Amino acid sequence: MKKTLFLLLLFPVLVFGNTIWGKTGHRVTGQIAQNYLTGKAKRALNDLLDGHSLAFVSTFADDIKADRSYSRYSAWHYVNYPLGTSYRDSDKSEYGDIVVAIEECVQKVKNNENSKEDRVFHLKMLIHLIGDLHQPMHASRAEDKGGNDIQVQWFGEGSNLHRVWDKNLIESYGMTYSELADELSDVDKKKRKAIQGGTIYDWVDESHAICAELYDSVEIGDKLGYRYSYDYNDLLFQQLQNGGLRLAKVLNDLFD
Repeated sequence: MKKTLFLLLLFPVLVFGNTIWGKTGHRVTGQIAQNYLTGKAKRALNDLLDGHSLAFVSTFADDIKADRSYSRYSAWHYVNYPLGTSYRDSDKSEYGDIVVAIEECVQKVKNNENSKEDRVFHLKMLIHLIGDLHQPMHASRAEDKGGNDIQVQWFGEGSNLHRVWDKNLIESYGMTYSELADELSDVDKKKRKAIQGGTIYDWVDESHAICAELYDSVEIGDKLGYRYSYDYNDLLFQQLQNGGLRLAKVLNDLFD
């Protein structure tokens, strides 16, 4: 009985730790990116992905986590470093992190001497990881597992800070990924250029700074709901939009 209770208590933590921006969030960023691809990038992606859209393949890196042969890629989904510091100045994990992973994926996809299978695998990972990079709790701190240990309630149901930003906020809004992507895709050239500026290092530090704000937004045991959605939906939409536009920039640079 005690063993069963322990497993029941442990299981939600494991699930929360594996939801990573949720399917809806990844598909939103994928669909937004699709709308801003150059012709050359569209043709290259169509060939590599056998006609599938970015939204379609955007959840690949989560889907493979059930296969233990891919366990070495688990550390690719996030990075932890102390709040108030920069990624460049942080101690790096021996297992890699999301920034290292993105850089590796870019190099693998860029090299035409690699097999198509290898390039496609790393392309799908890249599409997913750019989305993860913009979920602020993926550029977080290690001591609470990126907010997974900060238990809260979401409309009366058990959750945690990481899960709130992976799934609860976006699912509570009640729009499909395509509806959200349509709403967030209309970006004028000046704003788009500003969003797409900078580097992966700038983008991870941006998410890291937002993460610090999110830690201050809750206390353990808080009952979250309509007020939290009202306060943070705009930030959610901003990060989805930024992720989509920056994914387009990365892919256009890769294939042009």
